[in-house]
Amino acid sequence: MEASLQPSANPDASLQLVLFVDKRPISNERIRQIRHRLKELAADSTYPYELQVVDVSEQPHLAENFKLVATPSLIKIHPAPRQVLAGTNLVAQLENWWSRWQRSIEDYLTNLATVDRSNGDKVQIQSIAHSAELLKLSDEIFQLRREKEELQAQLQFKDQIIAILAHDLRNPLTTLSIALETLEMGLCREVKHPRLTPELLGQMVQQARTQARSLDRLITDILQVARERGAELRIQPQQIDLGQLCLEVIDRLHEQFQAKSHQIHTDIPSDLPSVYADPERIRQVLVNLLDNAIKYTPANGKINVAILHRTTQKVQVSICDTGPGIPSDNQQHIFGDRFRLQRDQAMEGYGIGLALCKRIVQAHYGQIWVDSEPNHGSCFHFILPVYHSLQALKN
Repeated sequence: MEASLQPSANPDASLQLVLFVDKRPISNERIRQIRHRLKELAADSTYPYELQVVDVSEQPHLAENFKLVATPSLIKIHPAPRQVLAGTNLVAQLENWWSRWQRSIEDYLTNLATVDRSNGDKVQIQSIAHSAELLKLSDEIFQLRREKEELQAQLQFKDQIIAILAHDLRNPLTTLSIALETLEMGLCREVKHPRLTPELLGQMVQQARTQARSLDRLITDILQVARERGAELRIQPQQIDLGQLCLEVIDRLHEQFQAKSHQIHTDIPSDLPSVYADPERIRQVLVNLLDNAIKYTPANGKINVAILHRTTQKVQVSICDTGPGIPSDNQQHIFGDRFRLQRDQAMEGYGIGLALCKRIVQAHYGQIWVDSEPNHGSCFHFILPVYHSLQALKN
């Protein structure tokens, strides 16, 4: 920020101007042109001017305060009313308005002379030259506000983690505890509990194993988000067979599909191109989306997994369920940190998992979205780049 001034014993009798510029190379030339023309105009004028030059990148709060939409912009701040000139032809606009601005000072001084200065209605207009310290303080206030917002966000995130630990860990732990107690009764008191057949005991073991995996995944997600919150998500992309990766994840979740008698349909072409992605990160996305599909699809329902080679540059994965669907006004929010549908407040649901999926896909320069209608299921889609296309860009 710098000031270029014509001296004035009475700041009320001067035209006070602020010029907002950016760091483009052409800005220096425009500043020179405006200063030169102001000096020429002031030489033949009754009233002097005061000019303040502000770089919007250094003082963004001032640009926000004046509601600027473009640079360069020249603002007359005194006498009132405020007036903004913007565009590449500022010199021509300045020439057009100069005589009227001079008359506005004369009108202001005439009106000022009729006002009783003791009535307290008059607010002294300080010279811009003397307001540098005030602007500096404004900068410091702006920085302090940003730091406060960051600290508040950290506190909110801590509260979210506590809420996750208090709620989402309770459900699988309760289920796991019941399964283990049932197993204990079956092993120690088989005579008193004839209903605990080997088949039922097998189901309890399977349920315990499933809940243990659910806990492990939830803890992994929490640690992942906490460790990388506020930082760029690190990925290690390589050439991978996305179709094979999908089939591996489906096989890994086989017991969960069986537990609810889900029918799994896959449409994975054998001639899919390789994608350029981090296999472990994409595995996280697939596990999260398929886990949600299992969770919300009723017993004996269907889950479809399809991969489509959309263009020479992109491959799309779609995971569709036959669950309750998602209201249209919530579909853009479910990828936010810790968002829950109102119906899901009492159960595990769309929590940090989808937010993590979004971060991973975006780190691959891809997209993720959902298509859904209430009572007609949901389809989650995400797009990844084709391997050879990125290699061609590098070459």
